[in-house]
Amino acid sequence: MSTTRPYPPGDRGPEPSGASGASEAAASGMPPASSGGRRVRRVRLEGESGVVPLARDFTRQALYAWGWLPAATADRRAAAEDVLLVVSELVTNACLHAEGPDELFLACDNKVIRVEVSDRGSGQPAPRTPHRAGRPGGHGMFIVQRLCLDWGVVRAPGAAGKTVWAELGAPA
Repeated sequence: MSTTRPYPPGDRGPEPSGASGASEAAASGMPPASSGGRRVRRVRLEGESGVVPLARDFTRQALYAWGWLPAATADRRAAAEDVLLVVSELVTNACLHAEGPDELFLACDNKVIRVEVSDRGSGQPAPRTPHRAGRPGGHGMFIVQRLCLDWGVVRAPGAAGKTVWAELGAPA
């Protein structure tokens, strides 16, 4: 089943406060491109309902704006679907194992896209070991580990919560 839609993003109705598909500067509070052609978007998810589809749609809009979608080749389509799947897994983990996600942050340059999901949880995400492919649940971080170039957790000293980040290679 494809995770990309056959129509342009934005057909879900109005976006939550803080999200914008029209202007990267408005969505991120930063210029659309900084040194090295890095593009950035962020959206507050705290207090929103339906955060997983909201995060996927927000990410899909960014991928359209950044030229990843519509995909011209199967490899480019697969790369975009991998990004959407990683976003889904990280946001879902924040919902299940923390107090819900606070923010989704996306950054992209010509080589890498970085996904960050911030939450107020104290847990430490890790792939389940041993991984049991036939059992339901517990596959999120295993999927992230398999699809990403690298991933990790950042905690701010003296502050509650964490940011789980993952980096994926840009399509060739």
